[in-house]
Amino acid sequence: QVQLEESGGGLVQAGRSLTLSCTASERTLSDATMGWFRQFPGVERVLVAAINRPGSGIYYQDSVQGRFTISRDNAKNTVYLQMNDLKPEDTAVYYCAGSQGPSTRLISNPPSVDYWGKGTLVTVSS
Repeated sequence: QVQLEESGGGLVQAGRSLTLSCTASERTLSDATMGWFRQFPGVERVLVAAINRPGSGIYYQDSVQGRFTISRDNAKNTVYLQMNDLKPEDTAVYYCAGSQGPSTRLISNPPSVDYWGKGTLVTVSS
């Protein structure tokens, strides 16, 4: 059973940066498509960024394009989300997720997720 653990969330002022990390506890994530979702109160989780196994294919939600960067280090079983120029509307719980099989499973609607982290709260103050 793969467990994902996020870190790096917290309180930050608008315009500043944060980097989230997601590390697998047991097995390699090198064969999984990885992504970051976020969830606002009362709504479903939404995919904001995804990266395929070789790290060559990347998806970004329009609202974070140009501000967020997803990357992975397969040797460390870790996925990152660099968030720059944060805005109050980025305040949410951010979840790391993984999907085995075709990379399209994670970015489909609805997404097919095999592994979830427990989430980390990002709060952006104005």
